[in-house]
Amino acid sequence: MSTDTSAGVAGDAAETASAGTVPGAPRPIAEIAAAAGIPEAALEPYGRHLGKIDVDQLPPGEPAGAVVLVTAVSPTPAGEGKSTVTVGLGDALAAAGHRTMIALREPSLGPVFGMKGGATGGGGAQLVPMDRINLHFTADFHAITSANNLLAAMVDNHLHHGNSLDIDPGSIGFKRVLDMNDRALRRIRLESGGGRETGFEITAASEVMAVLCLARDIPDLRARLGRITVGFTRSGSPVTADDLRAAGAMTMLLREAFKPNLVQTAAGTPAVVHGGPFANIAHGCNSAIATTTARRLADVVVTEAGFGADLGAEKFLDIKARVADCAPTAVVLVATVRALKMNAGRAKDELAQADPAAVQAGLPNLARHVANVRRYGYEPVVAVNRFGTDTDGELAVIERFCAENGVRCALTEVHSRGASGGAELARHVGELLGTRPSYRPIYPADAEVEEQLEAIVRTVYGGDGVELAPEARAQLERIRAHGWERLPVCIAKTQYSFSDDPKLLGAPSGFTVRVRELIPRTGAGFIVALTGTIMTMPGLPAAPAAEGMDVLDDGTTSGLS
Repeated sequence: MSTDTSAGVAGDAAETASAGTVPGAPRPIAEIAAAAGIPEAALEPYGRHLGKIDVDQLPPGEPAGAVVLVTAVSPTPAGEGKSTVTVGLGDALAAAGHRTMIALREPSLGPVFGMKGGATGGGGAQLVPMDRINLHFTADFHAITSANNLLAAMVDNHLHHGNSLDIDPGSIGFKRVLDMNDRALRRIRLESGGGRETGFEITAASEVMAVLCLARDIPDLRARLGRITVGFTRSGSPVTADDLRAAGAMTMLLREAFKPNLVQTAAGTPAVVHGGPFANIAHGCNSAIATTTARRLADVVVTEAGFGADLGAEKFLDIKARVADCAPTAVVLVATVRALKMNAGRAKDELAQADPAAVQAGLPNLARHVANVRRYGYEPVVAVNRFGTDTDGELAVIERFCAENGVRCALTEVHSRGASGGAELARHVGELLGTRPSYRPIYPADAEVEEQLEAIVRTVYGGDGVELAPEARAQLERIRAHGWERLPVCIAKTQYSFSDDPKLLGAPSGFTVRVRELIPRTGAGFIVALTGTIMTMPGLPAAPAAEGMDVLDDGTTSGLS
């Protein structure tokens, strides 16, 4: 637990909230660390405003802080402001006197330069320094990319030098990665192995990213890296990174990256930002060691799971919470007027038009997400994240739905008002912090792959069941043959629908989810189920966010938010 000095962080945030303004300059990272109870020996500064935490140098203590999970309804392409709400809620809880830390993922350059832009919150509720966090940060993504590609290079080098392990080149599923959206790299042909076809994945979707985010400590990191399956021998035996003697060097590359990163919000609340798996093609949560570290230092840890609750929250609750023993105490469900309109079938260019009837028509999507959170044993708090185009009539539709269904609801304006705009949300969450919810995963820990898939699709998505493509069926037999059938399933699917079809909006029913591949990630410790047309290497949109970015004459950035 944190020392009494962390009350200074809450005090600063409270002063900011009462003033309704945001400080213009971040505080030195050493001050943030000291206020959070991090001793000088445990802080490794990366300049004035960034730092890494050497967890081994922290005072002894169990991770006892309560976890608040922020998730959302099915989103629009631009996102519904979960990171902004997470930051604003953290500031608001600090302003209310709670010893609070925020735990978020690191931004990937793919979305930053693609469709969504930066991932540090916005307005009066953001992480600082925004540009440093969004661009390169402490080079963790570079280290993950390098470790991944070292293993890929060692695979092909082994083939080139005689292939003493008798690897079947056609079975090699481990791919190179790049932290950028680049559809041209989805399929490439290599000279090694007689000319085999492969491709790139985005770094955030890589198994090395998942390994770093689920490992407990350096020995566990090393062990998980060694268990990564790169392919199979011609006789059908798995070939691992340990077989190629690559895991030691990979661990060495990741040694510094494994240390959680410390930053702050614009209001001075400490934030741990570490790891960055996508939620639509990976497990969508910040690292386990970051969450555990924050829980050792604070009474309340506000964290986020990517995209809608059917993706990030499902994976947090069914995978991460079990691995890291961090089941939430409270769950916040972010809803927006524009997301509900889109889930009612309104086009993107119509979302700014006042349309209470469309909001009403989109409520089944919110209702299903609320029901799902309740199935896990939680009473959610709906945070209605207000945008400038929202009308009082539209907001009233959501508030009335919540009142009629016994759901806590808070109008949230942290983007425009900072911590004070999240005071009502913080009050609701604060009332839940003393409760003991009955956390109930959707499937038992010993369930097999098909049982898990059926449970998630039927219970969380609302579908009729699962269909395995012939390739996935063959892969399942191999998974069973090697004793991996009880590993948890990480479903990769579109974020726009409960189904595997991005056009089935709202709360569809009567659909079957088709699994085209089942990929064992034996280092991460889960099975990736690829559905629909989901890609592990995204492409840029027609007008990428990068087109509006530049560096001004004074050296500051523009267009990055």
